[in-house]
Amino acid sequence: MHKLYFIAFKSIIAKEINRFTRIWVQTLVPPAITMTLYFMIFGNLIGKRVGEMGGVSYMEFIAPGLIMMSVITNSYSNVASSFYSAKFQGNLEELMVAPVPHYVMIAGYVGGGVARGLCVGAIVTAVAMCFVDIHIHHLGMVILTVLLTSILFALGGLINAVFAKSFDDISIIPTFVLTPLTYLGGVFYSLSLLPSFWQGVSALNPVVYMINVFRYGFLGIADISVSLSVTIMVSFCAGLWFVAYYLISRGIGLRS
Repeated sequence: MHKLYFIAFKSIIAKEINRFTRIWVQTLVPPAITMTLYFMIFGNLIGKRVGEMGGVSYMEFIAPGLIMMSVITNSYSNVASSFYSAKFQGNLEELMVAPVPHYVMIAGYVGGGVARGLCVGAIVTAVAMCFVDIHIHHLGMVILTVLLTSILFALGGLINAVFAKSFDDISIIPTFVLTPLTYLGGVFYSLSLLPSFWQGVSALNPVVYMINVFRYGFLGIADISVSLSVTIMVSFCAGLWFVAYYLISRGIGLRS
């Protein structure tokens, strides 16, 4: 039986990967172009005036944040759009009545989101290497952070798709929640530059911890405790997993 579950898991992931690679011009190329513009404008042009930040050049400082920003956006949007499309087209009903546990279905869709997030992250890293020398301080922390972040936002995208009633609903969260959180998550600045009050406010932003640990993995510098950041990411992943499992097992938002 476990072998059949694994086959189902692989099938869902294969479908998800095939989905975003088939339209790679829409899914993989735009992030590369967008991040190239970020590196050219913020890193190359403005960065020369900013100088160093955190003991490194401004270009080196923002590179991990830009990579993480692309991972967050693509992990989230892949699952949100795919799961909602399956729900809208009625394909999800076939999967719901199949002898496949809900956790296998969730893992399959999340795995597809992680795959796209990692793929885009690798592309953006290659783009970054055209502008700045990439030095990895702690490879294990880089891998752990990008995996936890991809899983977290893939789960978030799935929960968004569960509640979405139209295609417009899956664009509301990225526009009004994810974009502000990422831009205010320390991608372009160090938290140490903020007044103490705003540092406290920033501590409520979960993206701050992800970018903080990811930057530590590359540069060895961090504004917040690395262990605390990892603990918060793991906690968010576990919390969102249980929420997603509860929603799908109860059929909330899935049955008309």
